[in-house]
Amino acid sequence: MPWIFQTTISPHPPDFPQFTNHLPLYICIYTVIQIPDNRPSKELQRHPKTEAMKNQYHTPQLSSNQCGSSLVQTIDAPLPLVWSKIRRFDNPQAYKLFVKSCKLRSGNGGIGSVREVMVVSGLPAATSTERLDELDDECHVMMISIIGGDHRLVNYRSTTTLHEISEEGMNRGKTEVVESYVVDVPAGNSKEDTCCFANMIIGCNLRSLARITEKMAKFHL
Repeated sequence: MPWIFQTTISPHPPDFPQFTNHLPLYICIYTVIQIPDNRPSKELQRHPKTEAMKNQYHTPQLSSNQCGSSLVQTIDAPLPLVWSKIRRFDNPQAYKLFVKSCKLRSGNGGIGSVREVMVVSGLPAATSTERLDELDDECHVMMISIIGGDHRLVNYRSTTTLHEISEEGMNRGKTEVVESYVVDVPAGNSKEDTCCFANMIIGCNLRSLARITEKMAKFHL
């Protein structure tokens, strides 16, 4: 049976260790954990369409040699601000920690565009060729496929959706980011290790996105 992992990212998880050039592709060196929050709870109100969107976009059908995961990050910043960072297909390095540079190979950043991503040194890859399959500015949905590169993420497809959250007593809304993916499991690797590696990368990127946009939101208050 295909494996699907559901992860809620802690707001303040421990830092991940530094990669080395000898790191095997799917060695899990970081575990996403949920740290208890002892602050008084406030009522969070999500848009009525949120659950419907999650069911539509984040419940993929997997074949026997695939695995997938869904990660959730709550960001204390308004949705339009967070979306403005995510939707820039031509500028993933604005928040993705493992991207050194990016160049569009075709298109202008809209649907169907293809980008060549240069990965930072230390990861078991150097380049990744990626295509923008969907970009919906009204529903805040972005879908990307990896179509080439010197890595083992074969048939990797990711979907990111944004959802507005209002909190009792707060004037400014929050944003819930959900990112899920499907990928083939390489020969010699387990589904658990494959997802663990991908989850680590995505989790770090989402926390980076949160830090950047939360800082921007405070600056513009």
